[in-house]
Amino acid sequence: MFKELINKCYAISAKMSPGIIALIVIFGVYHLPGAAIKLKNQKNHTDNHTNQMQNKLAQTGYMDMSMKLVSANNRFAFQLFSEIHKSHSNENIFISPSSIAIALSMTYNGASGKTQEAMAKTLNFQGMSLEEVNQANKDLGILLNSLNTDIKLDIGNSIWARKGISFDQSFLQRNQYFYQSKVSAIDFNHPQTPDIINNWVKDCTQGKIDKIIDRLKPNAVMVLLNAIYFKANWEQEFSEKSTKELPFYLPNGNQKKHPIMFQSSQHLYYEDEDFQAVSLPYGEGRVSMYIFLPTEQVGLQKFYQILNDKNWQDWMLEFEYHKVNLGLPKFKAEYEVTLNNVLKSLGMEIAFDKRAADFSGMRPTPAELYIDEVKHKTFVEVNEAGTQAAATTSVTMGTRSAEIVVDMLVDRPFFFAIRDNDSGTILFMGEITNPET
Repeated sequence: MFKELINKCYAISAKMSPGIIALIVIFGVYHLPGAAIKLKNQKNHTDNHTNQMQNKLAQTGYMDMSMKLVSANNRFAFQLFSEIHKSHSNENIFISPSSIAIALSMTYNGASGKTQEAMAKTLNFQGMSLEEVNQANKDLGILLNSLNTDIKLDIGNSIWARKGISFDQSFLQRNQYFYQSKVSAIDFNHPQTPDIINNWVKDCTQGKIDKIIDRLKPNAVMVLLNAIYFKANWEQEFSEKSTKELPFYLPNGNQKKHPIMFQSSQHLYYEDEDFQAVSLPYGEGRVSMYIFLPTEQVGLQKFYQILNDKNWQDWMLEFEYHKVNLGLPKFKAEYEVTLNNVLKSLGMEIAFDKRAADFSGMRPTPAELYIDEVKHKTFVEVNEAGTQAAATTSVTMGTRSAEIVVDMLVDRPFFFAIRDNDSGTILFMGEITNPET
């Protein structure tokens, strides 16, 4: 009956039987000319301003370092998601590895000794000096401004320091210059201080995330923040008239009625024995969402066993244009996670150790600083018009003191990614097992 309904209403054959749906989102936006991962038969979308930025970057001599940073960030993204998923399986997950990487890069500027080595290993910064990491981040930030006006991407950084405590000026100046961080000294004991910090996040995320700091502990001396806001319309919007309430199959085998958007159009598409995947571009096509739907036999959990940076790069080379009859659920999700244990598992345990952490680059005398908490919050909404997403990451420092038509009905576990089609840098990543609107 379900298959007949799909065929009747949308000429879509649901060749996959009921299973579970999950979803991973990755936003990629860094535009690195000359070093991009190109898709088969994909159009290039550039403009004069972008070319000027490309030439400027090439003249700086930091092109290789920028590409190293993109590669490092992508590896960190998949490692991070894998570790989070271990303790959050079968639930909605949505993270911004880029937001987390930027906040930790800002913090990395204050690390020394074994703490710096551990953070470099976790963030895949081996082989890059601190100056190279900072310059590459700065160059990538400049290139982000070359995105077309049809895609809104805002990235903000800030540092909030406890008033009355001195910090190394070179640490603060590096963050101001390379990360355009707003630096403020503020009374951490004042009851309104968390509201002031949260209002900065709210402004940066267009009100989608209104709170990241619940309270400031007595031992908190600094908060380093990143915030990202993304909004873009599909290149080909879905028609609201085609959206219908249909079964969505949950991880426990149950089903619920959920709005599914339908579209039949030319898209970049790839499938193998493990999954189907489609690319849905935004605006003029530089940024796209990639949706991965594992086969019923493979399922989401087995798919994650092959989801890594190496396979991701290989898959990106295999997409070709097909006419795709696509059914995609609408969804909205909010997610929050404390990353202390995740980052410890990825090798950063010393940075959280009150006795062993070395952040003398932030405050040399007395040092006694350690990471007390890394917190991450996100928002995402996908509908007929496009996508809106936001993320914020806080690092709180403590002190010891030929036309082939394919059908793709997404009604069980799936992975999706949004990336810049020129460089492939990953901004957001997530999983939806129970979509809500």
